[in-house]
Amino acid sequence: MLRFIVGLFKVLLACLLMGAVLTFFGITTPVLLSVFRLTPEDVRIGLERAYIWSLPRILLGAVIVLPAWLFIYIFIPPRGGE
Repeated sequence: MLRFIVGLFKVLLACLLMGAVLTFFGITTPVLLSVFRLTPEDVRIGLERAYIWSLPRILLGAVIVLPAWLFIYIFIPPRGGE
């Protein structure tokens, strides 16, 4: 768990530093959106469509993956003397 938190902290720090560098050079979110001819509304609609598309597929996959993982976790002994 500690490795995960340290890794997450490193990613967040890298994002913060990159954002500071981009802002220093005058590259902001509205500028990036205008380069790609997008509006914040277009981004919101795209994220909403991605969510609507992915949620049923995630749930369908979970119907198979979670019981299989539970079966393996319960019936196969751990390796390495744990």
